[in-house]
Amino acid sequence: MNNSFLNMASIGDFDQLNASIPATKVEITVSCRNLLDRDTFSKSDPICVLYTQGIGNKEWREFGRTEVIDNTLNPDFVRKFILDYFFEERQNLRFDLYDVDSKSTNLSKHDFLGQACCTLGEVVGSLGGRLEKPLGGIPNKKCGTIIVKAEELGNCRESVMMQFCGNKLDKKDFFGKSDPFLVFYRSNEDGTFTICHKTEVVKNTLNPVWQAFKIPVRALCNGDYDRTIKVEVYDWDRDGSVFADSKDTIQRFKKRGSANSDRFPEQIRSNHDFIGEFSTSYRELSRGQSQFNVYEVINPKKKGKKKKYLNSGTVTLLSFLVDTEVTFLDYIKGGTQINFTVAIDFTASNGNPAQPTSLHYMNPYQLNAYGMALKAVGEIIQDYDSDKMFPALGFGAKLPPDGRVSHEFALNGNPQNPYCHGIDGVMEAYYQSLKSVQLYGPTNFSPVINHVARYAASVKDGSQYFVLLIITDGVISDMAQTKESIVNASCLPMSIIIVGVGPAEFDAMVELDGDEVRISSRGRYAERDIVQFVPFRDYIDRTGNHILSMARLAKDVLAEIPDQFLSYMRTRGIKPLPAPPPYTPPGHALQTQI
Repeated sequence: MNNSFLNMASIGDFDQLNASIPATKVEITVSCRNLLDRDTFSKSDPICVLYTQGIGNKEWREFGRTEVIDNTLNPDFVRKFILDYFFEERQNLRFDLYDVDSKSTNLSKHDFLGQACCTLGEVVGSLGGRLEKPLGGIPNKKCGTIIVKAEELGNCRESVMMQFCGNKLDKKDFFGKSDPFLVFYRSNEDGTFTICHKTEVVKNTLNPVWQAFKIPVRALCNGDYDRTIKVEVYDWDRDGSVFADSKDTIQRFKKRGSANSDRFPEQIRSNHDFIGEFSTSYRELSRGQSQFNVYEVINPKKKGKKKKYLNSGTVTLLSFLVDTEVTFLDYIKGGTQINFTVAIDFTASNGNPAQPTSLHYMNPYQLNAYGMALKAVGEIIQDYDSDKMFPALGFGAKLPPDGRVSHEFALNGNPQNPYCHGIDGVMEAYYQSLKSVQLYGPTNFSPVINHVARYAASVKDGSQYFVLLIITDGVISDMAQTKESIVNASCLPMSIIIVGVGPAEFDAMVELDGDEVRISSRGRYAERDIVQFVPFRDYIDRTGNHILSMARLAKDVLAEIPDQFLSYMRTRGIKPLPAPPPYTPPGHALQTQI
């Protein structure tokens, strides 16, 4: 065993990826072709205005404007829009085009040229991150086309490997030397600090050499190279183990989120001896090992009390290595398709669909829980599937004409071709099935899991990834078979989302989720965690805002998909395909009009 390992003590399982890291950022570029000509003696002078929507409401807010390009119907705007990107959210965008007639910032003073709406997912999910749509908004007029391109910002994909050592740190222990560790914080816009990394403890030394560690650049400085990074130096104390060694305490802090993360320093200081601190920035650190990266560790209290105080030791950067990581968007841009399949529970425990108490009740005024879950998840995933054709399955029903029980039937009634066009097509097939099948039982998951697994097993080259959404009301009947199916599927390019509707206890679903204990079957463990379970009742908005309920649900169930996707690709050594070359319309050179 490595001796240096014996000299280290755990200070908790802090995970910098859970410390409210900002999303990946994408840069949006806009071009237009064949705009309306609103000027009498010259061509239009277009500007593009981008609007976004908040989660849970339909209110459009102006996000930004491009520059004005004079006298052209085919503008390639230079000014970009930089947006936070979340796979798990439906991020609606609206692009309005105007012909600028004066210096007024009031858009009503200018001629409207048309508009187009899409989601950010549609743009990044299009081949090469390039979406072309017709402009509309003016009756009986052809308004031309808009071309929207998305490019992931480079500094969101970078990780940095760093190593530090200390020299002549203050002695804090009565019978021995100090047991030092470092805590790193990134500064926030409001002047507060968020913890982003803790090193291991090196025992009984004033001249520690900490292990090299890797951290995403966005976690360290949110991509802002000049943002302050604060580093605190502590002496680990065994009597500080209330915080240091308790996973439970760490988990509580992680779950409280970034709102309380500025309280981490007080928690650590109250349990361990504070040696001192220093500040730096990513730009300074990127100089690597040099005289610029030897930092004096200052203890403000000591400095205030002692006139001859110089420092409490120094910390030196030993190495700094930047690594650009392959991201989820790299695969999407290279053409990987996300294939979405839905499986719906038609067991009798859902209640008679004709009764308002049924979970399958077809209310003419609002979606039932099944419809809401299906629409919330499906409307986001469909942006990553080019043909928008989705297999829709049911289980636990008696089928016409002979009343046989099926745990894997096509909602559209066509077992040879269970595909529905778009999420609206899936919804329509679901409603038609409710009128034709008899709800029965039991609740078996393994047939629909195996159905998707057969397709996933045939495409292991990284060109496709499969997501199965199971919506169910109750207790699973084939637990052993389902666990075996999940263990088998964990080595395939697929993920499973389970949404539990209704008031039942879902203890078995939590076990399938595998967040606490990796799922196993007959002594074999799942290669990776591929299941995400949520109870729908946790997302019902008390004010009756179903849009907000659906947005929250989608955010939670889809948040793990990009990491599950990447874990499959990385363990298989599958690299993303290069993005296709930029598209140049016939007759248009690649240039920008000024």
